Amino acid sequence: MLKKYPFILIFFLVGFSNVIFTQESTKTFHISKSLSIFNSVLREVDLYYADTLDHEKLVKSAVDQMLRNVDPYTVYIPESESDDITFMTTGEYGGIGALITKTNEGICVSEPYEGMPAQKHGLKAGDILLEIDGEKTSNFTVADASSKLKGTPNTEITLKIKRYGEKKIIEKTFLREKIQIPPISYSKVVSEGTGYILLNDFTEQAALDVKSTIQGMIQQHGIETIILDLRNNGGGLIDEAVKIMGYFVPKGTEIVSTKGKSPQASYTYRTTLEPIFSDMKIVVLVNSASASASEILAGAIQDLDRGIVIGERTFGKGLVQNIRPVSYGGHVKITTAKYYIPSGRCIQAIDYAQRNEDGSLKRVPDSLTTEFKTKNGRIVRDGGGIIPDSTTQDDRKINIAYYIYAQNLYFEYANQYAAKHETIAKPVDFKMTDADFNDFITFIKERGFTYTPQTKKYFDDLYEFAKLEGLDQEAKSEFEALRSKLMPDIDIKLNENKKEILDILGAEIIKRYYYQKGVIEYSLVNDIDLKTAIEILHQPEIFDSLLQPRIK
Repeated sequence: MLKKYPFILIFFLVGFSNVIFTQESTKTFHISKSLSIFNSVLREVDLYYADTLDHEKLVKSAVDQMLRNVDPYTVYIPESESDDITFMTTGEYGGIGALITKTNEGICVSEPYEGMPAQKHGLKAGDILLEIDGEKTSNFTVADASSKLKGTPNTEITLKIKRYGEKKIIEKTFLREKIQIPPISYSKVVSEGTGYILLNDFTEQAALDVKSTIQGMIQQHGIETIILDLRNNGGGLIDEAVKIMGYFVPKGTEIVSTKGKSPQASYTYRTTLEPIFSDMKIVVLVNSASASASEILAGAIQDLDRGIVIGERTFGKGLVQNIRPVSYGGHVKITTAKYYIPSGRCIQAIDYAQRNEDGSLKRVPDSLTTEFKTKNGRIVRDGGGIIPDSTTQDDRKINIAYYIYAQNLYFEYANQYAAKHETIAKPVDFKMTDADFNDFITFIKERGFTYTPQTKKYFDDLYEFAKLEGLDQEAKSEFEALRSKLMPDIDIKLNENKKEILDILGAEIIKRYYYQKGVIEYSLVNDIDLKTAIEILHQPEIFDSLLQPRIK
């Protein structure tokens, strides 16, 4: 057929090539047209606008808004923020090693990292930064102050601070250092034969740190099972997640594949080394803030039936970003592909390309997700995060404890508490008392604490619309009844949420004495997910049954 009618094939190929050429020409034209429009508008505004323009700020806001319409992960990083790229991939930066925030009094140290320059030179949570290298901070944003605090390691920095309970201004001069935020913030043997690792992110060295930590616990304590905590871990480098999986599964196992528009965006990641912990039982803890590389690791554990996933449904980020250089030293972080875990599913929850008519985002409903199967034949689904094998529920709601936090009152009270108490019990033994609770309530009332629930604000809007439509009198009794229920009795609400208030307050106080590790130890004492994990690991029949298909 082809020999008889070669011109048909030639005509088809030429026609197809012309279609592709026309499409590319059209796309090039639209890009050129859009750039020309932008350039013309900017020039006209620059020439005729009444006031002087900040061109860099104007263009950056235009670029940011453009990318915001793509997805939240595609962002422009100007040259001035290039240090953020290093921090994203390595966890390193030059500075003093402290978190800062803005309070009513100004820029404030919210948490110095243990063992880093700020803590070693006596900075405390609650210290108000009045000056940084002779420059007053009164008009600084948090970003301004952060930029001033960061700098080349071994360069000198001078701070003037105001501390709670002290009248004299304190001045401190010391050297910045290379700050390395370790990927593992805490590890411990939590029960006989069981180790626990809290992994914060998947920066460089994350896999090596996981390996050395497990090996250390094996050598010192003879552990046979491991709990890997990925809660609140927003992800990082795919390679690190693949390497960690490689410690537990055979060499050559497919962990994740990426598929994108360009050929270089499509790739299959397999383990490259023989496993080190091939027989070790694994439990992975996740929550709604576990995303990206965390979901790759948890999803691969689940799809390969290599361990148990416990906790809440994960975030649902199945997108891959790469960082590419652009003009004048800037970079753009671009979503280049979607990723697919071993069963073949993609767990992306939101389709940013298909939006509702009003521009709002669409989340993939469970009814439209597709079934996939794990290695053992268990049914799993795509489109909306990893659903754990053993699900726990965070029943906490937005209540008065949240509004206290939003007004920074836990933080302020903890500063006052630390000034009055030189030492406290160890985190695992520390308990807030009824006297502490009553003292805290007195404190927040003296600060004029009050709040209006969001529901009440919506009610007020509804009532205004009802008045416009003449329904306020017709439904007067119903409105009055609902209004009375929505007006909070603060004393009642404080006592109803006493346990949660004391938990948050206790963690904030412990941070003043034992830093982040102390807070973790304190929070793990009553951690339901951790207790569930230990129980499952200590009952092999339950662990094994969770890895088998359910009989309908």
